[in-house]
Amino acid sequence: MKSILEVKDLKVSFHTYAGEVQAVRGISFSLNKGETLAIVGESGCGKTVTSKAIMRLLPEDSIAEIKLGSEMRFMGHNILKKNERQLRELRGADISMIFQDPMTSLNPTMTIGNQIAESLIIHKKLSKHKAMKEAVEMLKLVNIPNADRRAKQYPHEFSGGMRQRAMIAIALACNPKILIADEPTTALDVTIQAQIMDLIKEIQKKMDTAVILVTHDLGVVADVADKIQVMYAGVIVERGTIDDIFYNPKHPYTWALLKSVPNLEGENKGKLYSLGGTPPDLIKPPVGCPFAARCKYCMEICKEEMPIETEVDTEHLVSCWLRHPYAPTILEPEFQEKEVLISEK
Repeated sequence: MKSILEVKDLKVSFHTYAGEVQAVRGISFSLNKGETLAIVGESGCGKTVTSKAIMRLLPEDSIAEIKLGSEMRFMGHNILKKNERQLRELRGADISMIFQDPMTSLNPTMTIGNQIAESLIIHKKLSKHKAMKEAVEMLKLVNIPNADRRAKQYPHEFSGGMRQRAMIAIALACNPKILIADEPTTALDVTIQAQIMDLIKEIQKKMDTAVILVTHDLGVVADVADKIQVMYAGVIVERGTIDDIFYNPKHPYTWALLKSVPNLEGENKGKLYSLGGTPPDLIKPPVGCPFAARCKYCMEICKEEMPIETEVDTEHLVSCWLRHPYAPTILEPEFQEKEVLISEK
């Protein structure tokens, strides 16, 4: 299947008073039509920076810099070579984004209907009347009751879950080929979280839209993603299918993320796992594995050299020195019933 989005060696830095923060440090991935790719990792690992770089929404004038050699191609066209007019045509029409906080992303001075209609008028050249009718239909699509009345209301009149639905309606109004959802369930209660994720999955099937789901919570992506890539300190440490990551993870950081998902069935169901230590300073990133300082399996080579990406299976790749033939044999956590011994390296 041909990729509709290809990201190669993406590097993004922020120039601050303290120095150059290397937020994203040479990541590469691809996205196919109708596919859901989840980017997971803790806060500050570079997930949101990656998604905003794809949309070219970073303040590139003096603060943020997408480094030379970075490449992002949408349907064969280099996004980095597009001018501002071409980017406006791309955003919303071909690639749309749902932002983290719908309250600050929605315009408080415009009705919800007008905010959806605005995109349709700009990209589809619809009249105001037709755009408003389409806006009401979009609100119905995202399961907002009394859509005709709700379209005339303002963001402050919507609940948190309904604002997030309105954001999804705006993002999908022009039937984009790619939807980027940046922490779409943040600050929502668990019931509404499930509804929002089910809604994204349902609409994706209807429209055959590819989705990039950005989240820190592996539990959110379990029933949605086709592929997962785990980010840490600006690099991808492991990538694979949903089964690879959940049932056969190979990186110690992925193990930590999985352990942090609450388990209501195990013996320690009352205890929550906490990963010790802190992420590295990306003004002076480590020369070796970025997870070395927090990893209980850390070896000398981990501190001295970045591990190469090793193929575990066809689509399952991991960057960890434990996969090297000369690495010591360790007990690998088993995320179903028991621990198994690593024997195939």
